[in-house]
Amino acid sequence: MIQVSMFRSQGDITGFEISGHAESGPYGHDLVCAAVSAVSFGAVNAVISLCGFEPDVEQGGEGGYLKITLPEDLDEFVHSKAQTLLEGMQVSLETIEQEYDQYMKISQR
Repeated sequence: MIQVSMFRSQGDITGFEISGHAESGPYGHDLVCAAVSAVSFGAVNAVISLCGFEPDVEQGGEGGYLKITLPEDLDEFVHSKAQTLLEGMQVSLETIEQEYDQYMKISQR
């Protein structure tokens, strides 16, 4: 199962952690895993490209793990843009979870 933890402070997303494998299909054909990967990596790439900073990124060597932490010293405008992108990511992940809740769970921390 894929576990998604959204980290928040005072309502704002400060980062997220995704771990595990959906195992909803054979290796290389797991649509849930592919969807979660595409949404999460797309959001991180959008933050880097559109907000002009690189968050702290930790990845598992063989996949199945991604942790992102935003810097605390972002100016208000950049922080707001990053929040919009990450909130959009969460909405997309929640949509996947609604259809495939036996393969993934999202929690707030």
